Amino acid sequence: MIVLDMVMNLLIDSCPSYKERSENYMKENYEEGEERLLYVEMSDLAEHIVALYKNKQTDEFDKLFETIELLHTEGNHEVRALASVGLLEDIQNHILRDEKLTLAAFETYLGTVSLEWWTHLINFWEGKSDYLGGPVKN
Repeated sequence: MIVLDMVMNLLIDSCPSYKERSENYMKENYEEGEERLLYVEMSDLAEHIVALYKNKQTDEFDKLFETIELLHTEGNHEVRALASVGLLEDIQNHILRDEKLTLAAFETYLGTVSLEWWTHLINFWEGKSDYLGGPVKN
């Protein structure tokens, strides 16, 4: 089972282009031994992912989105929440800030469970669902 302490290393391993940016982020935002704010870090990673897409640098996307799917399927409750309400939602927010991009463009990269969360988050923000806790199975 994947736990919170493992998440950033897994994501950086699957998206090596983020490693230097992540190291700089850590230096600029944390003191030695300070507790990490993973939801804020997810926003920074999401910004990086959207920039990669805009620059047509998607060679890391297969591995990266496989890792995001793994977080959803093999992560504990905290990890699944971070992957969806943290990372996926932040990716969506960064996409929506650019009128040239669409949410649908990223759907091809998402695994089955990640796509369910992606769609659920969209439905929640469009008022089609009042439950943010996750996709509901019928």
